[in-house]
Amino acid sequence: MYSEINSRINDLINGNSKDPHALLGMHTENNKIVVRAYNVHSKSIVVKDIHAGKTYEMNRINDEGLFECVITHRDTPFKYELIHTTKEGHTYSVIDPYCFWPTISDYDLYLFNQGNNHRIYEKMGCHLCEVEGVKGASFCVWAPSAKRVSVVGSFNNWDGRIHPMRMMGSSGVWELFIPGLTKGDLYKYEIKTPTDEIYIKSDPYAFYAETPPHTASVVYDLDNYEWQDSDWMKKRAKESVFDKPVNIYEVHLGSWRQEPDDDPESETGYKPYSYRRLAETLVPYAQKMGYTHLELLPVMEHPYDGSWGYQITGYYAPTSRYGTPEDFKYFIDTCHKNGLGVILDWVPAHFPKDGHGLARFDGTALYEYEDKRIGEHLEWGTHVFNYGRNEVKNFLVANAVYWLDKFHVDGLRVDAVASMLYLDYCRKPGEWIPNKYGGRENLEAIELIKNLNYVVYQYYPNVMMIAEESTAWPMVTKPVHDGGLGFSHKWNMGWMNDFLKFVSLDPIYRKYHMNLLTFSFMYAWSENFILVLSHDEVVHGKASMIGKMPGDYWQKFAGLRCAYGYFFAHPGKKLLFMGSEFAQFIEWRYKESLEWHLLNYPMHEKMSQYVSDLNHLYKTETAFYELDKSHEGFELIDCKDTDNSIISFIRKGKDWHDMLIFVFNFTPVTHENYRMGAPLKTKYIEIFNSDSEKYGGSNVLNTELIISEDIPMHEKPYSMTLRIPPLAAVILRPVFEKEKDKEEDILRK
Repeated sequence: MYSEINSRINDLINGNSKDPHALLGMHTENNKIVVRAYNVHSKSIVVKDIHAGKTYEMNRINDEGLFECVITHRDTPFKYELIHTTKEGHTYSVIDPYCFWPTISDYDLYLFNQGNNHRIYEKMGCHLCEVEGVKGASFCVWAPSAKRVSVVGSFNNWDGRIHPMRMMGSSGVWELFIPGLTKGDLYKYEIKTPTDEIYIKSDPYAFYAETPPHTASVVYDLDNYEWQDSDWMKKRAKESVFDKPVNIYEVHLGSWRQEPDDDPESETGYKPYSYRRLAETLVPYAQKMGYTHLELLPVMEHPYDGSWGYQITGYYAPTSRYGTPEDFKYFIDTCHKNGLGVILDWVPAHFPKDGHGLARFDGTALYEYEDKRIGEHLEWGTHVFNYGRNEVKNFLVANAVYWLDKFHVDGLRVDAVASMLYLDYCRKPGEWIPNKYGGRENLEAIELIKNLNYVVYQYYPNVMMIAEESTAWPMVTKPVHDGGLGFSHKWNMGWMNDFLKFVSLDPIYRKYHMNLLTFSFMYAWSENFILVLSHDEVVHGKASMIGKMPGDYWQKFAGLRCAYGYFFAHPGKKLLFMGSEFAQFIEWRYKESLEWHLLNYPMHEKMSQYVSDLNHLYKTETAFYELDKSHEGFELIDCKDTDNSIISFIRKGKDWHDMLIFVFNFTPVTHENYRMGAPLKTKYIEIFNSDSEKYGGSNVLNTELIISEDIPMHEKPYSMTLRIPPLAAVILRPVFEKEKDKEEDILRK
């Protein structure tokens, strides 16, 4: 017995104890009560019976700070506190952390080790709670190879000797309940590695963190916010997004708008808006502009602003740059109450090498692969998650569930999916390891992705899971049970690259490259696509959207209006990056606010109005979105007029009467009496024209009803003539008898 205790004492003193609770705290030994405590800073410690008030002096049994009290006349444990007197003479009392049972169950640990604890965030990390009538905080962290793990923080002078944790069996999880901790206390984990190095790590499951460059985790309670979005959540649970308008405004919160910063060390003199200020400004702006969703570049805690949030260290913590978790919930709540969905960028493909983060967390390749040929992104200088390890898979899948659960978000855009799918992604021969079949597919990542989507849709069937997947990987948006990856939507990167290449061409050369516009019709319904004009396309010398347009000042704006018209008309949901809606000339700069002053200039103000009107039209006309998933909602009229660079097609809603005809002229030439095929023998009304003078155009409009004739053309039984403005988008709608009077009245007005 004594040799066992001596061994435990040596392990504790030497920082190698995996079960300090077996030594410390209150125990019954040989029909006596024994209490042990360890504190290198205490001169003396007294055990006080909380109910009886009786005290027992502890003996210091070694110089390292181990105290012991043997109570011979009692053999039944009792509730007690420890009264410490420091070497400086200060006295304080604490409830002994080593008198409590574990706060995580064997079943939770079993599921975690199997990779199936979908809400492990309710146990791992730090949780304010009450145990046996005592308030404090429970801590759980996974570090299977560590020799010792301690909780360090503002409450123990960051001394790893004071609060060592216990390892829960063979689970690799360390646990400790510390009484008396409150919201706002700072903490980290001190980890002794297998090679006796000491690492100080932030909590991988922390709900809140210090504002960078500081890196401590913060004791926090997520469950004290009263949501006001029940109507939104009930509606979302009943409705699928597939046949609904989805028009996304992509936003980097730090640079959307900024305000003066009083901090004399501020790099720019400005600071980002807070979550609550954004709720007051961004939400009504997006609503007024006609967007249906906001997509936020990663808001998870990250150390480096220049990563735009894509190199995450705190996967469970909304960044403190803009406020608290409650503030972020308030922002999302405000979005929902105003009819806006919220999509978060999410990054399961890689994580940074920052010392306080996940990298070599317990001194080993824990969250990452050991072999750099699979465990490192050479291009980005980051680590790749070990998708073959159950606990890592659990960390990621539970994290996706977490944002949907605790923050009510409406979807996740999964970043860099292609880098997950391919073992040779951005690698030269010899820099990667084939899979067990000799192929380039990352089988472990594929399994993770399928399981991720399966689990998410188990709990939240109508959220969006969006893949940023830049290759032709098949069935990205097909269900897992049908052999697909299980995403709801995929970014259409092929369309984006072709489209931007085309609109960047001088109009004189566009006739030779019309295939860049039409090729997407070959695969437009192979996946559930989102058309994107994203942040990646307006940085790093690629030019802003208006900057990509050729020609003089007027032609640039006209060309951009035409481009946006085509963007909205083409099958697929929509995403546009902030600043593009009012034609910001400079590229996006993450350190600076958008150039809102440009709205004082007529052409920028008119572009903003144009995009707003287009957004609202998109939401009100079902032909834009109801049959995005089906080729039945699309009918080509003509794509062969390459000499004029004119293309026309039809979009339909579920009711075929909800029909719109789109005509696009990608040259600065006006066409009077241009004849094109028509699907019906009826009258047509122009409902939208990008060349309207209110948008800054030349006002070449079709002000009269257009009547189709019995002249077959473009494989259509009828045809019609209309005016086609330069560099413009024209939208027509057929007039049916029941609408005739109404439409003619509109024209008169």
